[in-house]
Amino acid sequence: MSDVHGDVWARGAAADHAVNVATGGPPAWLLEALRDALAGAVAAYPDEREAVAAVAARHGRHPAEVVMLNGAAQGYGLLGARRPVVIHPQFMEPDRVLGAERVVLSDPYMLDPGVVPEEADLVVIGNPTNPTGVLHPRGAVAALAREGRTVLVDEAFMDFVPGEPESLAGEALPGVVVLRSLTKILAVPGLRVGYLLAEAGLAQRLREARQAWAVNALALVAAREATAERLAPIAARAQQDRAALAQGLRAALPGATVHDGAANFVLVHLPHVDGVELARVLRAEDGIAIRPAGTFPGLGPGHVRLTARGGEVDARLVAALSRRA
Repeated sequence: MSDVHGDVWARGAAADHAVNVATGGPPAWLLEALRDALAGAVAAYPDEREAVAAVAARHGRHPAEVVMLNGAAQGYGLLGARRPVVIHPQFMEPDRVLGAERVVLSDPYMLDPGVVPEEADLVVIGNPTNPTGVLHPRGAVAALAREGRTVLVDEAFMDFVPGEPESLAGEALPGVVVLRSLTKILAVPGLRVGYLLAEAGLAQRLREARQAWAVNALALVAAREATAERLAPIAARAQQDRAALAQGLRAALPGATVHDGAANFVLVHLPHVDGVELARVLRAEDGIAIRPAGTFPGLGPGHVRLTARGGEVDARLVAALSRRA
C-alpha cells in the first residue's frame, strides 16, 4: 500500500500509538500563552522577531542564522539540488518534495558516511531518525559535508534527547542545515511550528525563498515560549515511557526485534506478521492505533512503529500485541 501518515491510522482510536507527538497534549503553559496572544495574533500580520531571537538564544546561534518555517517539512522545498540523496529508512516527505535518490541502510540502520555517492549535492538524514529511532553520532553526520554539497539534518525528534549530545544545531558548519520541529515535543501538529539553522548567508537565501508571512502568529508564539527548561520535563517523561515500553515488548514478544531508539517511539519487527492487517485489527477490535512501517524504504511488512504513552495505556498495547502478534 502507499505510505499513510500516522494520523490517518489514529482516527477513531481510543489509544493513539500511531502519531509520534508527545503524550498528554500541549502543555498548560503553552495553551495559556496561546490564549493570551490570540486576539493580537489574529489581528496583525505575523512578526517573527521575538520567535527568532528565542530560537537563536536556545541554540547559541545568531538570529541571522535562524529561518522560521511552517513546520519543518517546509524546509525540504527550499533547497534545490541536481542530485539529491535521502538516507533511509526515513520520513518520506523529502522523497516527495525532492524526487531524490535513496541510500538505504541495513539493520541496525546506523550511518556510514561512505555509502553516500560523492556526486550527491544534497544529502538528507534524520537524527534521531523516524521511524528507527536511531541517534547517529554527530561526527558521522558532519562527515557527510564537503564542498559543493548541502547536508540537511532533520532533527525533528532531537528535543526528546536529554542534553542533545549528537545535535549539530549549535554549530554553524559550512553547508550544514539543521531542521527542527516543535510540533512533536509540544504536541501541536495543527500549529506547524518549525525552523532551520544555517550559516547566515545560506539562511538569508533560504529565508528569501519562502512565501511572504510564512509562519502564522500563533506558531511564532509557541516558538517564543518553548525554552529548553520547559521542554526538559516533557523529554524526560518520553524517555522513561519509551524505555518501559521497549522492556515490556521484549518480555511479551520474545520473537520480535525491538529497536529502542532515542526518541518517543519504538520500532518493532514482528516476523511473519502483516503490520497493516495487525493495525486494522487492533483499531477495530481493541481501539488501539499503531503505525505500520512497511512503506518506509528498507523496512518490511512486519515492521510497526509504536509511540510510547506510559502506564496502563502502554500495558494495554503490549497485552493486545501479545495476543495478536
